[in-house]
Amino acid sequence: MAQVSGSSRRRSDQLLVGRLTDHGRANYQFRADQDASYYVKLLTSRGSKTLWGKDLERALRDAETHPKTGDLIGARRAAREAVTVTVRSRDAEGRIVRQDERHAHRTNWVVEKVKFFADRARLARQLRDEQVDVRASVRAHPELKSAFLSVRAAEAFAAQRIADPADRERFLDLVRGAMAGSIQKGEPLPSVRLRDATKRAEQPLRKSTPPKRDEPSR
Repeated sequence: MAQVSGSSRRRSDQLLVGRLTDHGRANYQFRADQDASYYVKLLTSRGSKTLWGKDLERALRDAETHPKTGDLIGARRAAREAVTVTVRSRDAEGRIVRQDERHAHRTNWVVEKVKFFADRARLARQLRDEQVDVRASVRAHPELKSAFLSVRAAEAFAAQRIADPADRERFLDLVRGAMAGSIQKGEPLPSVRLRDATKRAEQPLRKSTPPKRDEPSR
């Protein structure tokens, strides 16, 4: 499975699966003239892949499944945040001769054992299913209780505030989709702002355009 690039939203959400062979702090791309970063090496079905990003250290440290070297894991880009990075130019002897600031995006990662993502995908499908038995689902998966309560609150809000049935259904689809997508990615459940979601539901659907290429996350 190839490493994803920032040029496509679909590819940037892709789950990378492989056996964790190594990880640690190092200069970006293992080059002495680059800044400190963090790497994760995976042995995938298509060979060895090295992921780079400072947030990878936190993602491994805070992982619910506590992945260790040798485990089969998944890694997914969960979100990006705008940052300002300092780019240093060096001479042939490695001395800094120039510094420039650039706007870039830093990737936030989710890194867990593979079973974690399989479980999350199943939970996301249940939340999206309008015909699911909510009580039975919550008994089997108590962690979904807050999500179902939020959906129920959204349904009550939509019934009172959105007159058009099509807009109302689109609004509820947005709420379910936002929560299910967050669950599947491995993120904490989002705090859905109903007023913002209503504005989105009232707007005509627009074709999505791929984000512009940014500086790589290090």
